[in-house]
Amino acid sequence: MNGQRVRDALKAGAQGLLLSLLSVGVSLLLFVLFVVSLAFVLLGLGLFTTPVIVDAIRAHANQRRMFARDWYGISIHAGYRPLHGGPRPGLAGQVERTVHMLKDPATWRDAGWLLVDAVAGFILALLPWTLLGYALYGLVLVAGVWRPIVDAGGTFWFAFVPISSWFTAVLAALTGIGLGVVGLFYNPLLIRGHFYLTRALIGASEKRLLAQRVARLTETRHDALDNSAAELRRIERDLHDGAQARLVAMGMSLGTIEALIEKDPEQAKRLLAQARENSAEALSELRDLVRGIHPPVLAERGLGDAARALALRTQLPVEVDVELPGRLEEPVESAAYFAISEVLTNAAKHAEAERAWLDIYYSRKDQTLRIAITDNGRGGASPEGGSGLRGLERRLGAFDGVLALSSPVGGPTLVTIEIPCALTEPGRRTTLR
Repeated sequence: MNGQRVRDALKAGAQGLLLSLLSVGVSLLLFVLFVVSLAFVLLGLGLFTTPVIVDAIRAHANQRRMFARDWYGISIHAGYRPLHGGPRPGLAGQVERTVHMLKDPATWRDAGWLLVDAVAGFILALLPWTLLGYALYGLVLVAGVWRPIVDAGGTFWFAFVPISSWFTAVLAALTGIGLGVVGLFYNPLLIRGHFYLTRALIGASEKRLLAQRVARLTETRHDALDNSAAELRRIERDLHDGAQARLVAMGMSLGTIEALIEKDPEQAKRLLAQARENSAEALSELRDLVRGIHPPVLAERGLGDAARALALRTQLPVEVDVELPGRLEEPVESAAYFAISEVLTNAAKHAEAERAWLDIYYSRKDQTLRIAITDNGRGGASPEGGSGLRGLERRLGAFDGVLALSSPVGGPTLVTIEIPCALTEPGRRTTLR
């Protein structure tokens, strides 16, 4: 018997010990708490306890999914329904969150899994370490430990073997060794069986995942259309109120100059100087408008250099660390750039931060762009506090991107952005302080 099989069996035994404790302890406790919380919903108290308990159940289930993936490469998809727009504050938001969780089929799948996990899951996790334990226990008994036990209490049962003499003690040791050999061969299969049972109970089906994907794409498509319409309205407003007004005024000034150039040359010169100023200001506004649509540095040099240029223009010191092995698709770069701009602007204007840190990293393994923005401001930010972060979530949602916010009162604030995307051309790592 090779050493790898022994190591695998011992590792599966240790895994089984941990899983059995989680199954009979945590799963059973959470199931009881969930049932009691549902009973209290009618009294109103359950509206506050149910979301907390469901979150705990989902964390417990996600931990089991993580074990299945990391230990045996078994993928168990969650398929939880997201609460779009985030929970609203107050009692109405609490009721909405509770109803949303209870209407999610995944919540009831998790609840049913808790009870099965506390029974069948516990047994499957119990066997690997008890099989090995019986082998060790049998050897301890045959070493002479059986005698004081029998003298004190009479016949002692080891599994299905009654021990009352040396012969039965040896028979028990042989039985224990046999059970240990079974464990050496089948312990990993038992743990796999535990995870396959988990997947059968709480794993989202491909049909459900596809339906969620279609719903998500439909929602992000509407958001993208709304964002495009809002962007067009902003451009039209900026053109109408800025460059267009200056160009109209400049045209009127030129008409006046044409009439005065022979009658009053001095006045015509003053109007020409004013028209020249208007043309420069109109050109500057047009450049700002173009930069707001798609900054030239972003188009020419990519997200890394554009982020560094943005950091230099920000009102507070920003330390930038970029690790991009290549250029990204233009829409992704644009969405990431404006997300960074929005977060840094919030840090400078609202968070009263003195310093910020920007980290941009691309994972080739996950094909995901990750952006972390930290500031040492006063904290307390939330998506419910204004439309800026909600707008960012909608804009990133068009690319299947997600935004996570951690901002306790007193700071610091950490905004994490993840966008699945592919590289288009090589790049490099740089740091700006």
